[in-house]
Amino acid sequence: MTTERRFNLGFLGFSNQKKPRVWGSKYRKFNLLVLIAAFTPMAAVGLFNVALDPYGVFDSPKIAGINQSKPRKGNNDRLFKATDIIRIKPATLLFGSSRTRQGLDPNYAALKDKQPAYNLGLNGANPYEQLRYLEHAIANNKNLKTVIIGIDFFMFNAYNQNQPGFTEERLEKQSISLPDTMNVVFSIDALFSSLETLDSSKNPQNKEGDSLKGFMPYKNIDLGKKVTDWRFVNSYKVYFKNHAKYQLSEKYLADFKTFVETCKKHGITLKVYISPGHATDNEAIRSTGHWSTQEKWKREIVKIVPVWDFSGYNSITSEPIKAGMKNYADSSHYRENIGNLILNRVLNYQSNTVPKDFGVLITPENLESHLAKINANRENWFVKNQKEAKLVENIKRDYDKLIAEENK
Repeated sequence: MTTERRFNLGFLGFSNQKKPRVWGSKYRKFNLLVLIAAFTPMAAVGLFNVALDPYGVFDSPKIAGINQSKPRKGNNDRLFKATDIIRIKPATLLFGSSRTRQGLDPNYAALKDKQPAYNLGLNGANPYEQLRYLEHAIANNKNLKTVIIGIDFFMFNAYNQNQPGFTEERLEKQSISLPDTMNVVFSIDALFSSLETLDSSKNPQNKEGDSLKGFMPYKNIDLGKKVTDWRFVNSYKVYFKNHAKYQLSEKYLADFKTFVETCKKHGITLKVYISPGHATDNEAIRSTGHWSTQEKWKREIVKIVPVWDFSGYNSITSEPIKAGMKNYADSSHYRENIGNLILNRVLNYQSNTVPKDFGVLITPENLESHLAKINANRENWFVKNQKEAKLVENIKRDYDKLIAEENK
């Protein structure tokens, strides 16, 4: 009976008797070929992305005509700056928003005895993001000695949430995280960025430049009055779009306080300054009804730490809007030469080169008189620059109309 059952099962093709594994061997070979066919293109893409290194996270060799220009790197500053901190281990860090990123040169002479210095300015960063990057830097370098941070009113807006490129997973690690590795090596976005890197690098004039130390100054600034006017108008529009709605965040004030206390705890010399937006940037704040909120913000900040205030209406910020501006790329971003003056002032380096009205160290004792002087300077500026003040008002009016129509 047993023999017959085996025969019948064998007839149906399910015999448990040993037979040559011809079909199994063929299937294994077929599966192997399928796997090779599936993974070969993926591996090729991965090797291509690592070699081109479009975000500068692998420190791959730079080859002229191949990958010396990385046009997509700037859009991924939270990624590549986290990995740079791990590799470079700077003794000096320059924190802040895009204003710091575009304005403070880590190679400037005032920082000569504080090298290696690195620009950790992040687009649209809020105080929490800056705190986390400080903790990331300390986790990777116990010898961090100096921190200079530029703070801005818009940073402390409760509606200024963490930017999409921010992730906790990459911070306080000693190497690039696995999710970042997978995204940079195998993602379609990385592939397109690599292709753009290759295309841009064909032009020998295109170079990665100062971004090797996190510094990314505004390029192609002097393009005539029409372009200058457009940049300023667009800058006001961006401000109204992102910060017309404003609420001073108690959480962000607490995060900033923790930032200051963390520096003190680790023996890090800290210099804090308020960035110098153009005078019309102040007018944009005023037109949203938050001028008094900004003054309240300064009162809260000086309770935490003394601050160098470069904002307001002074000989630098009041530069007329015209072609070939020396101080500003737009209403928000000051140029490198102004960043040099800021470093001169806060580090007491060649102080004679800094205009006397540019940079005041504010404390609870002198704050109110300082605010009064800013308001008096504003009145003088307004009388002499009504055309520029009116420009900001008109753009705010158009913005309000647009919002009203969208809400109908």
